[in-house]
Amino acid sequence: MRNLLFLLFSFFLIQSLNAQTTDKRLAGIDTFINRILSEWKAAGVTVAVVEKNKVIMARGFGYKDYENKVPVTENTLFAIGSCTKAFTSSLLSFPMKEGKLDFDEPVNHYLPELRFISDELTNNVTTRDMMSHRTGLPRHDLAWYGSAAKRDSLIYIIRYFEKTAPLRRVFQYNNFMFLTQGVLAEKLSGKSWETLIKEQLFTPLNMTSSNTSMNDHIKAGDYSFGYTESDGKIKKMPFMNIDGIGPAGSINSNAKDMANWVMMWINGGKFNGKEILPAAYYNQAISSQMVNTALLPTKEQPDVFFSNYGLAWFLASYRGHYRVEHGGNIDGFSSSTSFFPTDSIGVFVSVNQNGSPLPGIIRNTIMDRMLGLKFKDWHRIQKDAADKAAAAAKERLKADSSQQKKGTRPTHALTDYVGTYSNEAYGTVTIEVQKDSISGKFNALNFKIKHYHFNYFNFIPVADGAVADEEDAMKGLFNINVKGEIESLSLPLQAGVKEIEFKKKVETIEVSKADLEKYAGEYELPGPTVVKVFLKGEKTLMLFVPGQPEYELLPVKKDVFNLKILSGFSVRFEKNEKNEITAVYFIQPNGTFKATRKK
Repeated sequence: MRNLLFLLFSFFLIQSLNAQTTDKRLAGIDTFINRILSEWKAAGVTVAVVEKNKVIMARGFGYKDYENKVPVTENTLFAIGSCTKAFTSSLLSFPMKEGKLDFDEPVNHYLPELRFISDELTNNVTTRDMMSHRTGLPRHDLAWYGSAAKRDSLIYIIRYFEKTAPLRRVFQYNNFMFLTQGVLAEKLSGKSWETLIKEQLFTPLNMTSSNTSMNDHIKAGDYSFGYTESDGKIKKMPFMNIDGIGPAGSINSNAKDMANWVMMWINGGKFNGKEILPAAYYNQAISSQMVNTALLPTKEQPDVFFSNYGLAWFLASYRGHYRVEHGGNIDGFSSSTSFFPTDSIGVFVSVNQNGSPLPGIIRNTIMDRMLGLKFKDWHRIQKDAADKAAAAAKERLKADSSQQKKGTRPTHALTDYVGTYSNEAYGTVTIEVQKDSISGKFNALNFKIKHYHFNYFNFIPVADGAVADEEDAMKGLFNINVKGEIESLSLPLQAGVKEIEFKKKVETIEVSKADLEKYAGEYELPGPTVVKVFLKGEKTLMLFVPGQPEYELLPVKKDVFNLKILSGFSVRFEKNEKNEITAVYFIQPNGTFKATRKK
């Protein structure tokens, strides 16, 4: 009996020790983390805390697989999202040290394929500008999110993005600029971004579990699913593969590996006494390169202020301590990597909850304890902020409803809105009929489309069959040309620029070469002006008007063709009772003109 009691006592003692952290400053942190996971309806979290050369804590809490109640461990991989950015910028410290890259030279000198909307930007944007989000470009995120485009294609479309500020005038977060840094690293080294991350950072830091793709994430032995909170319930989200934009956010890691990454940063770029990052880069990375926002002290947060940006790091004063930090969000995951260089303390937090405030709550609570600061209820502060945001969203929906013109109808039958709409930068929107309504698909996004007023429609997000609240909808406008046809769709996909216009693809009909040849010939307009219709190649009908370029004609109906590059312009061929072509009518915004076929 004594032996049995001893074994039981030993078992519970070991369990108790495993449930505690070894540092007395973090006593009870386990209870706190588990409590807020429950209160915020989050599945699990991985946490690493380091001080100088010591790992204070590397732990998992909650579940990586919520449905089957499989716990998170210190080895469980989480998607760290934009915490990836500091890895990517760090890669460029090596060619900088070797003299192959000058951060203050135009990037176009090294990467000629990179072009911007203006020569002024193309000829002046530098690597430092891209690292510190000061190029003048806003995010344009929906041009890549959910897209299957490869990196070279994503680099190419940057030339179409409108800017919203002059170069180096305003901080504007931009994932494309970190994609570009990854491609620049590839160009300078001849190796892929994935290989460089592994060889130059993962391997020397002994980050043996980390990877750079969601494809590798789900092949790992210990990985987490991503979740979201909806109506008080924890719901699994599908994984989002973002390999195309990977250098901006596709790393997956865990508490054990990220502890080494943070430890390197709090030790001046060295790990186990060996230099990983050049000192010249390290000092610039954690120094202010661009003002983010004039973050002034508030009643709620009187001792968290100033917000600048270094090279892939946000910089702030946190309760009198210098903080270097970056967050990360991607479908189903939210993360924060932070360190305090003068205090030699670092914290990594990643939660498998979409768009979650928990990384900040946990990070701040841990740092307050590590720094011996007075208690501040970060949980309550974030909860109040979330409640205010929810109330504001309801007010916006109420205001939106008040400006709606009730009783209006669309100008066309719903089937007329159906089709494929394309934009050279943003890709394709497909509109389809579903019973008595229409729906839309744009890359990985699906929408229920509901009439608002006139030709404005609400595009309401749909995920896993669930339709979002109407307050999350965006308003799309279907535009009509002079002929009364649905010509394009305008969507507010990027704040600060004019709405993104998607041109409707003209649906053509099949016409044989023999039938096309019947339209060929010369036609005389009053004036007289002779126009020519001719066949180019096997099946392309062309129109030539003296003094103008050649126009390709697209067959849209029997004997009717649209001019490919001129919206609202078409031609209709006239036949006699013998089925012979006798004339052509030019249907234009300024009128219809008849040209008689020359014999």
